[in-house]
Amino acid sequence: MTQRVVRTAAALVIGNELLSGKVLDANVHALAGALRALGIRLARVVMLPDEIGILAEEVRRLSGDFDVVFTSGGVGPTHDDVTVEAVARAFGVEVVLDPTLSDLLRGVYGERLTEAHLLMARVPVGAALFGSPDVQWPTPVMNNVWILPGIPDLFKLKLLTVRAWLRGPTSFASRALYLRVEEPLLKPLLDAVVLRHPQVEIGSYPKWFDPTYRTQVTFDAETTEAAQAALEDLRTLLAPSDVVRAE
Repeated sequence: MTQRVVRTAAALVIGNELLSGKVLDANVHALAGALRALGIRLARVVMLPDEIGILAEEVRRLSGDFDVVFTSGGVGPTHDDVTVEAVARAFGVEVVLDPTLSDLLRGVYGERLTEAHLLMARVPVGAALFGSPDVQWPTPVMNNVWILPGIPDLFKLKLLTVRAWLRGPTSFASRALYLRVEEPLLKPLLDAVVLRHPQVEIGSYPKWFDPTYRTQVTFDAETTEAAQAALEDLRTLLAPSDVVRAE
C-alpha cells in the first residue's frame, strides 16, 4: 500500500436534510481533525442539496481546484441518494454495479438481497476501490474524489481508510497561549507577530464565559520550532500576569 502525498482537500457535504436543519452535520469536524493529523489542509467545505446537476458541477470544480475531494452523504438506495450519479456525470462516465461491492452485499443480506440493496453497489465507471486492514467495506474513489457515506459512524470508520492511503507533505505543529487579555486589546500585538512570522498560521479565539481566560491564541506551522518562536514572540509583548498557560 503506497500512500499518496496531497496538500489540499475539499469536502462536499450533501443532503436536503442538512440544509433544512433536520440533521446536524458531524462529518466535517471529524474529517478536518483526521486531515489535520495527516498534514493535509482542508481548504474548502461546500454543502449542497440532492440535485444531480448542481452536485456534478461542484464535483468537477472541486476536483480541479484541490488535490483530493471528499463527498459525504447520498450513497444509499433511496430516491435522494444521487451522489454516485453526480460524480459520474462530473467526469462524463456511466454508473455501473461493482462486482466486489455486490458480492459484499450478498454476503450481508443473503436471500434477503433485493435490487434496492444492490443500488448501494453503484460506482462510476473507472472508480477504484480503496480498502484497509481496519475496514472491511472498501471505499469508491473516482480520480481524486472519495465517495464517503453520510452516516457519522460509518463516515468516521471510512477515515481509517483515508489515513491508510493519504498523507500530507509534512505534519502540522500546533501551540497555544491562553491569555487574560481581551481580543481587541491583543490586535496590535497580534498584527506585529503575524508580520514577523509569515510561515505561521495564527488564530485568535475569544472566550466569553470562562473565568480562567479571555482569549486563546493558536500557532500552527510545519515545524514545532516555527510555532514556538511565534508563541514566544507574542509572550514577550505581554506582562507575565497576562498569560494563564501555554500548551
